Amino acid sequence: MQDQQSALAGKKNSTGFILGIGLTLIISLIAKGLATFPFLSIMGQLVLAIMLGMIYRASVGVPEYTKKGIAFSNQKLLRLGIILLGMRLNLTDIVHAGPKVLLLAIINITVTIVIVYGAARLLKVDNKMALLTACGSAICGAAAVVAIAPQIKANEQETAISAATVAILGTLFTLLYVGLYPILGLSPAGYGLFAGSTLHEVAHAIAAAAPGGKVAEDMSVIVKLTRVALLVPVSIFIGIWAGRKEKGENKKKGIPIPWFVLGFLVMSGVNTLGIIPAALTSQVITFAYILIAMAMAGLGLNVDVAIFRRKGIKPFVAGLIGSLILSAMGYGLVILLGLT
Repeated sequence: MQDQQSALAGKKNSTGFILGIGLTLIISLIAKGLATFPFLSIMGQLVLAIMLGMIYRASVGVPEYTKKGIAFSNQKLLRLGIILLGMRLNLTDIVHAGPKVLLLAIINITVTIVIVYGAARLLKVDNKMALLTACGSAICGAAAVVAIAPQIKANEQETAISAATVAILGTLFTLLYVGLYPILGLSPAGYGLFAGSTLHEVAHAIAAAAPGGKVAEDMSVIVKLTRVALLVPVSIFIGIWAGRKEKGENKKKGIPIPWFVLGFLVMSGVNTLGIIPAALTSQVITFAYILIAMAMAGLGLNVDVAIFRRKGIKPFVAGLIGSLILSAMGYGLVILLGLT
């Protein structure tokens, strides 16, 4: 009898694991489809996946037996997705863009992290959530949040709230940029640099740059991916900093290296060398976004709306302050560095 019960329990766990992964896959694919519609394309697949996950949990609920599968998407598939996403980055483009573009990205990232983190702490936001929101606002949105989270041992709720906060802010500022484009007085290339250096997700940068045409879109992607490349040193630095803050552990632990982020850099090197045909590279990037969207869906499925309302307002305010300053500073730097 006990053997039969154990077998049934094991079968249920296996089924639940598969169903959990399947649920995140379905939400990811729905988000991918919705992202093809004109207005929703501004939000992008990753943002939509988080939102759909939150809506699903609030309306239908998440069965306990599916949570291990959802966690697998959040953790393992996420890391694989980030590694494969390196295929989107061509290091030659960053070199050709010149030192001014790199300087623009470094200044924006550094100042934004300091301002958002400082504002969040002044608002008494939890330390880990403050840091995640700061990194997400500064580097590459929700993808940065989930890449940094393991470095500071953030839990799923902290990660989910921070990712959702950054996703919402990025969408709002994308809409704002589209409206401001006619009065900014920037060339298409300058506007693309402005959008790429200040907006949160790659999808946000591309959507915001669209009014400036292909030149603006290309420039926005180059500078945005320059910021994405800086995720590697930033995540290592934050891991070291967080480790030193943990009392007594700095002597026991070595440098915390996020291997999956280094994998991202390796794949970008592979793409730069042109080893893989362009058609296959495109398919790998699409697959990477599906995997990351599955992780975003998993994050959304972990967000308790009541907790988000209670804990998400202050990080949102801090992110809003940082995003406003980032936008103003980014605009000023584009003009100051003669990139208009």
